[in-house]
Amino acid sequence: MLDEGLIQRTLGAALRTGGELAELFVEDRASSNALFDDGKVENLASGRERGAGIRVIIGDTTGFAHTADLTEQGLADAAEAAAAAARSGGGGVREVALERQTSPRPNEVAVLPEDVAKARKVELLRRADEAARAAGSSISQVTARYGDSRRQILVANSDGLLTEDDQVRTLFTVMAVASGDTGMQTGYQSLGRTVGFELFDSYDVEDLAREAADRALLKLAARPAPSGTMPVVIGPGGGGVLFHEACGHGLEADLVAKGASVFAGRMGERVADPRITLVDDGTMPEEWGALAIDDEGSAAARNVLIQDGVLTDYMWDLLRSRKAGRPRSGNGRRQSYKHLPMVRMTNTYVLAGPDSPEDILASTPAGVYVAHLGGGQVNTATGDFVFGMTEAYLIEDGKITEPIREGNLIGNGPAVLATIDAVGHDFAMGSPGMCGKDGQGVPVGDGVPTLRVPALTVGGTA
Repeated sequence: MLDEGLIQRTLGAALRTGGELAELFVEDRASSNALFDDGKVENLASGRERGAGIRVIIGDTTGFAHTADLTEQGLADAAEAAAAAARSGGGGVREVALERQTSPRPNEVAVLPEDVAKARKVELLRRADEAARAAGSSISQVTARYGDSRRQILVANSDGLLTEDDQVRTLFTVMAVASGDTGMQTGYQSLGRTVGFELFDSYDVEDLAREAADRALLKLAARPAPSGTMPVVIGPGGGGVLFHEACGHGLEADLVAKGASVFAGRMGERVADPRITLVDDGTMPEEWGALAIDDEGSAAARNVLIQDGVLTDYMWDLLRSRKAGRPRSGNGRRQSYKHLPMVRMTNTYVLAGPDSPEDILASTPAGVYVAHLGGGQVNTATGDFVFGMTEAYLIEDGKITEPIREGNLIGNGPAVLATIDAVGHDFAMGSPGMCGKDGQGVPVGDGVPTLRVPALTVGGTA
């Protein structure tokens, strides 16, 4: 993406006033999006963004500057600005010997979306719209979205690192609205992978649309969600966001260092039921959080955070790992070249356990079965959380019975980890997501097998 000589000169300029570490991050991102709503194309757009971010570190101080000017002068100005922000004065010259490194990609891309005509993308949306409306006469509105991105990055630093990655993502979502005596109910389904347009050779957008429509139609006959503390069974895949939010963020080393995590200082302690092993894995082929390198140039890795209930590690970025003397875990991520990297998850999931999903249900006389969780909020310092249930059912006499309308799950992450009493062998990854932290969003994945929490507060209206 840049000449190696230019990279060396830029890093040298960043170190001229005595920086301990200088880093250059270059990004070239192209994307396209299409929205099909109310039977017609509402939006069809594409864009491209290129630029570089330069970071200079001196002790605990970081200077950062970014620029869309990738000329030698533009990069030099940004390097000097970052160095000045870190520390003024000093002097001398430091040369950087770069060593190009490569990391294996989780998977290859067969068809770059940028090579596919917009008309083919719009046709997918039209097919999804027709399939959702054909699911039932009560479907009153359908919104389908298509999106793709190609993000080419280069990372170089004064330790001699020079590496690149080419990240492609393709996304398709459908939301259907059903109208009836109980008002309007919505159903949602999404599909996203780190592959190109070949995604649609393996997945049928009509099936995706019918699933969204069926969820909306099912809710028309749903009962109000119950209220109170009761057993909750979380289905495979759809409940992974609970562990991402309620536990994953608390295992990010920057929050741990700030004392803003309930898991701070607990390395080596039992923090969960022995059935629970929690992993963050950026190497999972095709999953939404997969990558070859993170945004600091570290190779993606599979990191076991909780092993058989015991806290074994946190997630690390460059700064925290250097300070703590820990290996980098591939979790330094940033939204764009305009942002500083921070510790972020990739694909976070609970491993499959020994229990039969059928036995878990059969041994639950009454409660709630959650097929899909929506968004929520969590206090990482305490672990307290609130999550919305977007698809849930009553459990009666050990069986899934009637659907219930959307309600909330209210609880505490560490308490949930400690009290889970059943873990199924039916692991699945959930839907693609965007994780927000300190104003930045990055793509992430999550997953779980069937799990049972014997006592969790359900906030409903019944």
